[in-house]
Amino acid sequence: MSEHIYTPRGVCSRQIEFDLEEGRIHNVRFTGGCDGNLKAIAKLVEGKQACEIIDLLEGNTCGPRTTSCADQLVRALKAASA
Repeated sequence: MSEHIYTPRGVCSRQIEFDLEEGRIHNVRFTGGCDGNLKAIAKLVEGKQACEIIDLLEGNTCGPRTTSCADQLVRALKAASA
């Protein structure tokens, strides 16, 4: 299992941490942002294939922003897979 830390841009959360094991997402933790919503995202993606979550959440926006915490998680997953 590999641990990853990502610094999001353009959103309220300040950091995203997660583990990847054989392409599956575990232990997603957001620092800052909308606490309840981000805890829900973490629960929903737990154990899922990263590629599935990338397809599902990529391009999601928050209000007038061109990104969101969910979209930033996608960017973090892509960076971890590179």
